Amino acid sequence: MTFTIGIISDTHGLLRPEALRALAHVDHIIHGGDIGDPKIITALRRIGPVTAIRGNVDTGEWATEFAETEFVRLAGQLFYVLHDLGALQIDPVAKGIDVIVSGHSHVPKINTVDGLLYLNPGSAGRPRFRLPITLASIEVTPDGLKPTIHDLEVE
Repeated sequence: MTFTIGIISDTHGLLRPEALRALAHVDHIIHGGDIGDPKIITALRRIGPVTAIRGNVDTGEWATEFAETEFVRLAGQLFYVLHDLGALQIDPVAKGIDVIVSGHSHVPKINTVDGLLYLNPGSAGRPRFRLPITLASIEVTPDGLKPTIHDLEVE
């Protein structure tokens, strides 16, 4: 049995149709902050359950609904979500975390350190710094975690 988590970040108020298509069949969505508009979370919730945090651009009254960090257990894996990885102030190994999801840099990245998966889905919003428009997914299978970066301009 595979459980698929869609991971999106830095939408900055823009939810592209390509992003909705890429997330259409996931079991859970994580938004890594810089949402930009609460309507984005409403739209994502039409697909399935959403765990979302606020980022540095999420400053309106609406943003108080979202914490700066979240723990969420999905398919037996413990995820820790924060916007800026540079602000990590906990020991993820001591907390038993399996995956750290961050955004902020707009640079998509998958990295494993000491058995811990670090994933930044990049930015799915407006293009900046000539970086690709991306989001990510993680398939949780009996064999482990399979993270993938999806380039929305290519797929």
